[in-house]
Amino acid sequence: MQYRALGNTDLKVSTIGMGCVTFGREIDRETSFTILDHAYEQGITLYDTAEAYAAGASETVLGEWIADRGVRDKIVLATKVSGTLTRQRVLSSAEESLQRLQTDCIDLFQLHSWDNETPLEETLAALSALVDQGKVRYIGCSNWTATQLRDALEITQASGGARMESVQPPYNLVQRDIEADLLPLCAEQQIGVISYSPLAAGFLTGKYSRDGEVPAGTRFDVIPGHQPIYFTDRGFSVLDELRAESERTGRSMIELALSWTFSRPDVTSVLIGARNQSHVDQALNALPVES
Repeated sequence: MQYRALGNTDLKVSTIGMGCVTFGREIDRETSFTILDHAYEQGITLYDTAEAYAAGASETVLGEWIADRGVRDKIVLATKVSGTLTRQRVLSSAEESLQRLQTDCIDLFQLHSWDNETPLEETLAALSALVDQGKVRYIGCSNWTATQLRDALEITQASGGARMESVQPPYNLVQRDIEADLLPLCAEQQIGVISYSPLAAGFLTGKYSRDGEVPAGTRFDVIPGHQPIYFTDRGFSVLDELRAESERTGRSMIELALSWTFSRPDVTSVLIGARNQSHVDQALNALPVES
């Protein structure tokens, strides 16, 4: 496992980050604790959750595990605020997350998605207030475009407020839009990149085909919104190439897809989700061999 500085901060995060979206939603507390214990034992230091994950249940489970295991000062704790990002909403969300996570400070507090309604200046001022109060160490964003991130950086540079230190976009063999402008901007401005969905919501596992059949209970069945993103000619062409490479090398499609994302030089950490311990292991097995 390698560790890299997140943006222009003193936070060191592992190549693999633990995405906690499944906790309290798809798996129970006991299973979540088993996964968290294993991830921690294997050197994973970044744990990323959000108030939106199972209506706060993910934060609650993660907070209980942190308190029970006494690992708060040994991990990087990240969460997100959703919805309309008014000053009051940002401040109250942070307070509620602090309570569920059973901590007095969040290492990385992120905006979960762009808000078209609230002036960006108001949102950023609220985030800066949280940093000034010591309730948040650093701030970041998720699912933003390069233009949106650049606007935020310009505002905080002029105001002297806390600046965005990370961005969290989807990134995988199919969804590579960020290579055009977001990754170059992050490299130029020393912004950390915490990518997610390395397996394209399961598309790159090979369980889907061009005939449009979607197995019941799969991610694309539960969340049909994934289909327009990946069920395209280009998506299936990438899948064909991945399958051919798997047959040629004897490595699974999952391992190849994960390994590709882990090896991207402009990505600081890649979030993985897990419903059991083997999902953590398959990610660990895909890490590039350290020289």
